[in-house]
Amino acid sequence: MPPIEDLQNPINRYATQVYSADGQLMGTWSMSRENRVMVDYSEISPSLIQALVATEDERFYEHSGIDFYALGRAVIKRGLLRQKNAGGGSTITQQLAKQLFSETAHSTMERALQKPIEWVIAVKLERNYTKDEIIAMYLNYFDFLHNAVGIKTAANTYFSKEPSELTATESATLVGLCKNPSYFNPVRYPERSLERRNVVLGQMLKAGYLTREEFDSCRQVPLNLRFHVADHNDGEATYFRDFLRRYMTAKKPVRSDYPEWNHVKFHMDSLYWESDPLYGWCNKNVKRNGEKYNIYTDGLKVYTTIDSRLQHYAEQACHEHIVNYLQPEFNKSNRSKPNAPYSRNLSQADIQKILQRNVRQSERYRVMKNNGCTDEEINRAFATPVPMTVFTYHGEKDTTMTPMDSIRYYKSFLRTGFYSMEPRTGAVKAYVGGLNFQYFAYDMATEGRRQVGSTIKPFLYSLAMENGMTPCDEVPNIQETYMVNGQPWTPRNGSRARYGEMVTLKWGLQQSNNWISAYLMMHRLTPSGFVTLLNNYGIRNPEIVPSPALCLGPCEITVAEMASAYTAFVNHGIRSAPMYVTKIVDNEGNVLAEFKPRLNEVISGLAADKMLYMLRAVVDGGTAGRLRFRYKLTAPLGGKTGTTNSNSDGWFMGVTPKLVSACWVGGDDRDIHFDSMAYGQGASMALPIFALYMKSVYADPTLPYSQEDQFDIPSDFDPCHSEDDMQIVDGPEDSEEAVMQQIFN
Repeated sequence: MPPIEDLQNPINRYATQVYSADGQLMGTWSMSRENRVMVDYSEISPSLIQALVATEDERFYEHSGIDFYALGRAVIKRGLLRQKNAGGGSTITQQLAKQLFSETAHSTMERALQKPIEWVIAVKLERNYTKDEIIAMYLNYFDFLHNAVGIKTAANTYFSKEPSELTATESATLVGLCKNPSYFNPVRYPERSLERRNVVLGQMLKAGYLTREEFDSCRQVPLNLRFHVADHNDGEATYFRDFLRRYMTAKKPVRSDYPEWNHVKFHMDSLYWESDPLYGWCNKNVKRNGEKYNIYTDGLKVYTTIDSRLQHYAEQACHEHIVNYLQPEFNKSNRSKPNAPYSRNLSQADIQKILQRNVRQSERYRVMKNNGCTDEEINRAFATPVPMTVFTYHGEKDTTMTPMDSIRYYKSFLRTGFYSMEPRTGAVKAYVGGLNFQYFAYDMATEGRRQVGSTIKPFLYSLAMENGMTPCDEVPNIQETYMVNGQPWTPRNGSRARYGEMVTLKWGLQQSNNWISAYLMMHRLTPSGFVTLLNNYGIRNPEIVPSPALCLGPCEITVAEMASAYTAFVNHGIRSAPMYVTKIVDNEGNVLAEFKPRLNEVISGLAADKMLYMLRAVVDGGTAGRLRFRYKLTAPLGGKTGTTNSNSDGWFMGVTPKLVSACWVGGDDRDIHFDSMAYGQGASMALPIFALYMKSVYADPTLPYSQEDQFDIPSDFDPCHSEDDMQIVDGPEDSEEAVMQQIFN
């Protein structure tokens, strides 16, 4: 017998549900076969309850756990008269007792010994719970096959519905599984399932839940399955759900748990542990019984900031641009490369070195090495064609190729990361870590670090604005050679337009001119001051050290960090850290945690307004001009393109009054890229994703984003005056508290 405490509080093994900001269930976190999502009795269709009672326990509301009439009938008819269709004697409560507390019996005798224990448990369950609670508990615990454990998952798996939406025929189909799920499996045995469903409908007719006309009508309806197996790899926001799962279950970082080469991750995880309450939440908080929270079994509800509509538009934009346009062009360019997908600038020896590194990182290599295979045997295996199933954007494909060729094949797919957030609160509204989580699980939104190129320049220019400069200040547009640590450094530029002239800083950022950035760094600013500012922007990579070349973006930063940093330009100089979750609720409806924006001031409001003025100029007359003339976006927009050496990385940062977005596109390795600027620059690789995303967002009238939205800039703002030239009036309207209040309002 289980302890009375277990009977009063049955062991809950419910999946945690992850909800979008607009109320859509995005997915669940669960154990492999415990994908239960608890629903209340009030959330279950009446026809489902009627079908269950009529079929499994017609006197359910009359007995106290044991139906002695049904039990006697079963003993006489099944035991003595050997009538197989006589029906069983177990009540719904007894069946629940079996689900909760009985192990699988391995013999008839063992099962016979379990029965009396289940009778006693059933009576105690009836004393502790109402009939409605027992019905709900039974349906929440039953395994309907195909990883559909519990009625909520089952209704979604078989009919793509909520339990409250099930019709009489659908309810009868699911209740039909209760007799024998494998035998009456509607996917594998549809005819058998249909026959069983009609038996259940007949029981509902007999019990008075259906009229003769309703019964005759229902039995003519086909199964009409809308079957899909619940899978963590399916659906939208797969990368985000996996990121959030790992983020919430993270343990306190310990240096010895990280490999020596990954000290950056240890550094960043340590910062997250100290600064973000959501990071490691399950290990920072405990339940009433003193145990830590388990997102796989505690039945939590996690309400995220993601908007399912924006998430859909972001994934759609990435797919449309890369799969339908950019990837075919990349494949076409690779046909003429003997070293495809690697750059034609690499030697054969360089490529072999890269491929061998990838071989050593593969699962096949690890297995063969552990089995004692020699390097010669491993190399021979990787050069031998074998049958395999490979990924394509049009479905999996069976083929034959060598494992070495399969490495090249998968390396030929372009990768992307996209991230969109609200600047005032930091609420992350869309998160794309890649194009297929099952085959390319590495998350390029928050895990992958790539060189950012010219998208770093607005940070440099903002430091200039903080030091008294304005967008209208002029500097010489010439190439200079600087001595850095005793070595000459001569920055290169992609264009010689207006060479030798005095040009404004606005023009310099519009054209993404490297000579202007180098001039600012070497003549007006300092590398150490720039690194300090980058840290304030939330860019904390310890490998970023003071260097004059830093002004051209050789440092590696994540897409998420870039998006968060750019919020300061829209938000009066105040950066918003990413916020992923608004609240966490337990399975009884108690709010366990609520999360609020985390803000820090980076630059002054005046400097931010100047930067916004220049970022808008990049769109209205600079390198991001195709947002206007090709994509016909008329809304107030700011942005910055970025392209790293050899076109290895394409970036675009886009700012609107209510959304800040970051996008990166590139190869898995830096040596995988377009060889021409026509396709390889940020304006061609990344900018179109932002454009397609914003066009969809603005076209959706249900969203609070419009092309009529305006940036919050003072009407008397003059970008050509420095702070010293402007009249500063002290008072509440200029205080930091007033600015913060304005943000929250």
